[in-house]
Amino acid sequence: MCNISKSDSDDQEFIDENQEIELTNRVFEIDSNEELQPLDGEQIWCNNMIDDLEDGVNINNFFHRVSSDQVIYQAKKRLKMIGKYVMGDLLGEGSYGKVKEMLDSDTLCRRAVKILKQRKLRRIPNGVQNVEREIKLLKSLKHKNVINLVDVLYNEEKQKMYLIMEFCVGSLQGMLESTPTKKFPLFQAHGYFTQLVDGLEYLHSKRVIHKDIKPGNLLLTLEGDLKISDLGVAEGQGSPAFQPPEIANGLDSFPGFKVDVWSSGVTLYNFVTGQYPFEGDSIYKLFENIGKGDFTIPDYIEDPLRNLLLGMLQKDPDDRFSLQQIRQHIWFTRRPPKNAAPVPIPPLRGDEWHRMTVLPYLFDHYYDAADAANEAQYFTERELNGIQIKQFFNENLVTLTVSEEMMKNEVEQNNGSAQTNQSSKRRWKKPISCITVRRLPGCKQS
Repeated sequence: MCNISKSDSDDQEFIDENQEIELTNRVFEIDSNEELQPLDGEQIWCNNMIDDLEDGVNINNFFHRVSSDQVIYQAKKRLKMIGKYVMGDLLGEGSYGKVKEMLDSDTLCRRAVKILKQRKLRRIPNGVQNVEREIKLLKSLKHKNVINLVDVLYNEEKQKMYLIMEFCVGSLQGMLESTPTKKFPLFQAHGYFTQLVDGLEYLHSKRVIHKDIKPGNLLLTLEGDLKISDLGVAEGQGSPAFQPPEIANGLDSFPGFKVDVWSSGVTLYNFVTGQYPFEGDSIYKLFENIGKGDFTIPDYIEDPLRNLLLGMLQKDPDDRFSLQQIRQHIWFTRRPPKNAAPVPIPPLRGDEWHRMTVLPYLFDHYYDAADAANEAQYFTERELNGIQIKQFFNENLVTLTVSEEMMKNEVEQNNGSAQTNQSSKRRWKKPISCITVRRLPGCKQS
């Protein structure tokens, strides 16, 4: 970096290396085209090297306007802990808040944390009540197919609430959207549906109605276990496409358990067809079609599965299958053959192995820079041009001291000779861009 220093006297012949020197700055507008002129009576220091091939130093050779897209750096990952949990990267974001990965420092178990801002919850109708209801429900529920609430932390100063849950790698909705057909093979849909029924049976045994069963609320662990999540809508309405006719028609009372049966039927329909049984250009048209209860099933759906879908999507709740009837159905009890490749869990931010995002924060926090000497290095264009400056002076064996440069400038001023057009002058090399330096693989555009 070049520093401009003001000398205390014009006749000073040399400067002691330990002498304190006042530094001055020159400020210009970012879009200014004004040419930077050398300042009278001032000295320019540039890594203790002076360009003796020029008549005075042109500061434009050292200062260049750099736009933000030319800055290349590797930001240090700052370790952040909430209680005993180490914070990782963002997994997703919903209407209530963000979901990030966490690591339990005591058990070394991966966790997911839902970060809720109380200020934001207050702006959502019944937001605070829904979250409190979900916390109360999850604390009382323990089942392999229901998401497990591990811990709840509060930060009164930042007005934040942390719901720490077991870690899941994605939702069934994300898996469906990742495949061109938007559906699962029958054997895969069967496996997820049986787990869904197991989880719903447990919820209903606890007198809990989910009321918003859909692929987006069905999560998967790394072991392939299905987890029913988002139980915070117990008194609200769920997603329109999954609502039963009794809600679409605005009935005041209806059997609550059959609501979950209907939405599970729509979910199964979506699993095996990639479509929805009821659609509409608007929510009003959608509810009108749902209220009529008329839908079609594609011809390629075989009779056992067709019969199950018809039983679960009966318009009248009293005629609709119960969970016990579903469990005894022939399609439920017989697993379809594996005649196609399963739909994989889509990669998270390009990582198909779903590696722990907490590890980079731990490495940067506990390991010294010397331990990472063999890792990829990142440079800015400013640093690259600094390397170029050093190489230029080393090649030309520039050995002038500061005092010699001062005397040279004083002689030139007395003689009145600028000698700016000598043919023997060397041109300063054009500043380089990092994208042209192939020998530095760690240099990347941000």
